[in-house]
Amino acid sequence: MKTVMATGTFDLLHPGHGLYLQKAKELGGKDAKLVVVVARDSTVRRKKRIPIIGEFQRLEMIRMLKPVDEAYLGHPTDMFKIVRDIRPDIIAIGSDQSYKIEDLKKDLENQKIDCEVERVSNYRKAELDSTCKIIKKIKNSDFTEKSLKDC
Repeated sequence: MKTVMATGTFDLLHPGHGLYLQKAKELGGKDAKLVVVVARDSTVRRKKRIPIIGEFQRLEMIRMLKPVDEAYLGHPTDMFKIVRDIRPDIIAIGSDQSYKIEDLKKDLENQKIDCEVERVSNYRKAELDSTCKIIKKIKNSDFTEKSLKDC
């Protein structure tokens, strides 16, 4: 059985996240095990916007998804620690993730980690197919004070 590792922030879950995880698991074949690493709030803040949903709730939601066999929070300072601990056969990179495959392979080699790296090329196109699009729609909506109180 091959172990596939997928990583991400997974803030405001949408169908694109589900498709990414499904396709990531398929990279390992019929009986693959999918391990998901959810980015820590602190590491996401260094790269882009602050997550809307906290790391523990994002982890809880990922654990509930059908393709996911195991899920963990990433290490706060060493992104390769969990990779060394889990020793996946394949690391799946999402279609919208900015990692360059060759650079990641070199980094893994420098860390003496032997695994394949593959990009999941499938992406579900939809009106709200990214967390940023969901946030923008909320910001631009015409919520009234009353409608917000009802939420």
